[in-house]
Amino acid sequence: MQDYTGVPAIADLAAMRDKIKEKGRDPKIINPKVPVSLVIDHSVSVDSYSKQSSLEINVKKEYSRNKERYMLLKWAQKSLENFTLFPPGSGICHQINVEYLADIVSQTKDILFLDSVVGTDSHTTMVNALSVLGWGVGGIEAEAVMLGQPISMQIPEIVGVRISGVLKPGVTATDVVLTITETLRKLNVVGKFVEFFGPGIKSLTLSERSTISNMAPEYGATCGLFPIDNETLKYLEITGRKKSKIEIVEIYAKKQNLWHEENYENINYTEIVEIKLGSIES
Repeated sequence: MQDYTGVPAIADLAAMRDKIKEKGRDPKIINPKVPVSLVIDHSVSVDSYSKQSSLEINVKKEYSRNKERYMLLKWAQKSLENFTLFPPGSGICHQINVEYLADIVSQTKDILFLDSVVGTDSHTTMVNALSVLGWGVGGIEAEAVMLGQPISMQIPEIVGVRISGVLKPGVTATDVVLTITETLRKLNVVGKFVEFFGPGIKSLTLSERSTISNMAPEYGATCGLFPIDNETLKYLEITGRKKSKIEIVEIYAKKQNLWHEENYENINYTEIVEIKLGSIES
C-alpha cells in the first residue's frame, strides 16, 4: 500500500479493534491476514532543494505537518502483526517492492510457494519484472485481501510477447517500452496478462525489464510478466538477498518448469506477437 489508501485502511483496523474491545474481547485478534507493507512515498514536499541537507529538511517538515497521521502509523507499526511500515523518504513503493520486499519464492514453515502481490497503485506491475505476479487494485479490494478475502476475476487470456535480437547502441529502455506499448495497444490487451519470452530476453537487464513491466497500465494489460532466469538471480544478489534464498529461487523455478529455457516455445499462449529489439530506433 501507498499512503493515500494505506492510512484509511489502518484507521479502519483501529476502528475494528475499538468495536471488539467494546464487546469485551481482546482487540489484538484484529490483524492483517496477509503481510502488508505500507510505504509513505507520495507525501514529501520539496521545500528545500540543491543542498546536501535537503532530504533531511523536507522529511522533518513532513513529520511536523502530518504529526497526527504519523502517530497513528507509529501505533500500527508497534501494535499490528503482519504489518511493515516504510517512513517518508524511504523511496517509491514500487522501487522498495522490487529492491527489498519481492520474494519470488515465499516460504511458510516447510512449504514453498510463488510470491504474488496486489498494490493500491496501478504501477504495482513493476514487480512483474522479477517474475512476481502482481497488479494494482482499489483500496476496498486491498482491504478485503488484507482481511483474508479473495479477489475474484475471470481467467484471463495470456498474450505471449516473443523478444528476439539485441538493441542497437544508444537505444534505451524507454525506446523499447514505447515500441512495446505501441504494438500492444494495436493488439488490444486490456484485461489480459502479457508474458515476455524468447532469446532476446537475456540481453535485457532487470532495470530495463522493470521499465517495461511498470508500463503495463499504458499498454492496457493487467500485468506484463517476465520469467525467472540468470538475470533474476543476479539482481537478487546485487540487492543483498541471502545466498541460500537465491539458491531456493533457482531450484524451485527449475523444478516447477518456471525457468526460462529453450522449451518456452512449447508454451500455449492465446496469441503471440514478436518484438525484434534490433529494429527499434532511438
